[in-house]
Amino acid sequence: MIESITISGLALQRGERLLFRDLTASVARGEAVALTGANGAGKTSLLRAVAGFIRPAAGAVRFEGPGGAEIEAADARRTSCHILGHQDGLKSGRTAREELIFQARWAGGDAASALEAARLLGLVRLLDLEVRKLSAGQRRRLALSRLIAAPRPVWLLDEPMAPLDGANRALFGELMAEHLAGGGLVLAAVHDPLPVPARGVEIAPPAMAPA
Repeated sequence: MIESITISGLALQRGERLLFRDLTASVARGEAVALTGANGAGKTSLLRAVAGFIRPAAGAVRFEGPGGAEIEAADARRTSCHILGHQDGLKSGRTAREELIFQARWAGGDAASALEAARLLGLVRLLDLEVRKLSAGQRRRLALSRLIAAPRPVWLLDEPMAPLDGANRALFGELMAEHLAGGGLVLAAVHDPLPVPARGVEIAPPAMAPA
């Protein structure tokens, strides 16, 4: 079980541009951390670095288990992390049912857990529609449902609430609170506040060198 993720001295680049450097942060079991900062500051890139999709220019991401023992990063990412990007990552030609079951199985769940997640997120009546026919909010709920269908302790979320209406924000807030109460970890890039108590970490550009 992952007890914490520690980010130390991290620097990330996009092309030739340095997004940030010397970033130190952590998220512990049962905790939500909200990444804030201007557009382009590197919030999404940080999530991708934690997920292993971007190699840092400097610094490290450490996954820790009981007693602070280090967990091999590749193993932690493969078995214990969900990443939900700003784009939903759904196949538009599949039905919602087909897409959800595929995503659940890919992450270690099954058809039964996928259908239960659809029930919890109010998607049952939409399951026979093609993904392309869903609204932005419905597609977001379909993407979020894989977090429930294939439980993993670490949720890496990029603007998870953006297209949701008030009722569905509240619903997902309840599911996020249950995840945290069960020992989950949430690291989320946000502009709007998360629907659960969260500690904020601001991502700021590197200080300019004096002229």
